[in-house]
Amino acid sequence: MAEQLFVSRQSVSKWETGQNYPSIEIIIKISDLFDVTIDELLRSDEELTNKVIKDSKQLAYPKLKFICDFLVVIGVVLLLVKIGILLLNKFTSLDFNLYGGNFFWNFGSLILMVGGGIGSSMLKEVYKNN
Repeated sequence: MAEQLFVSRQSVSKWETGQNYPSIEIIIKISDLFDVTIDELLRSDEELTNKVIKDSKQLAYPKLKFICDFLVVIGVVLLLVKIGILLLNKFTSLDFNLYGGNFFWNFGSLILMVGGGIGSSMLKEVYKNN
């Protein structure tokens, strides 16, 4: 079995004795190997089911956190662009316009930074408790 799953015999031994559990990718391969559903594999072992649920949450966390952090970065970039254009207009003879309306340039970066920060901290709390 270890050869067919491309893992060590020690890994399989640890799964058998309950010292460790396979990753979700290996569980999928095991279900294919023995021609059983993943549901059948998981329902027979409650600890394995809990591990798969925990692992799936941890896989989702970095993606969601990345999106929230990306929103904060976009907000900071918008703020820096606005400040840069205002400074150029003040200290040079250039006259750049900020397209998109006053609301966007005055509050857009703030909304993105605060929203992304709140989302990121909420995710951290949710996944820290799991």
